[in-house]
Amino acid sequence: MDTNKTPNNPTIIDNTYTLLNDRHNNIYQFVMHYNDYIYSIHTYAGSEELTMLEVHTLSYIEDHPGCTSNDLIQYWDKTKGLISQMLSRLEKLGLIEKKKKDGNAKNLYLYATEEGIRVSKSHKMYDITDITKTISQLQKECTAEEIESFYHVISVYNDVIKRDFEIGNRKRRSKQEKNIHS
Repeated sequence: MDTNKTPNNPTIIDNTYTLLNDRHNNIYQFVMHYNDYIYSIHTYAGSEELTMLEVHTLSYIEDHPGCTSNDLIQYWDKTKGLISQMLSRLEKLGLIEKKKKDGNAKNLYLYATEEGIRVSKSHKMYDITDITKTISQLQKECTAEEIESFYHVISVYNDVIKRDFEIGNRKRRSKQEKNIHS
């Protein structure tokens, strides 16, 4: 939005902001709560404590044996450093292993270990139960059509945000800036 073309009338600005912001505050609050949820710690099948991102990465590796860290970077849209740290932790916990293929010493391919598969399956059962419970709670106040519309809107909104980053309208904070704001 070109702020040079906005009205200079403070009342119009305040009223418009209030109208738009009241609706978006639910989104902001949802994102903040969901961010906390994603980084909360869970234990699956007696495993070490894992965040949702770690265990979902483990399940991705189980479902895509032989994938690479670059596959995960693209799938999660996260930095090489973050993915590398996560993979090192999963490997240290004995949940994944990195292998080189004959004739290709450069790339490392990722595989879930037997323990990793066990933890991933436990996580999948947890998610089935948790998602089913969440949908059941939503159905108390929303119709099936509203829930489907919500998932559709979230999908489109996600694409809008991703495009906004891609065309350069938004910049992600550097690691140093994140540490300052933490």
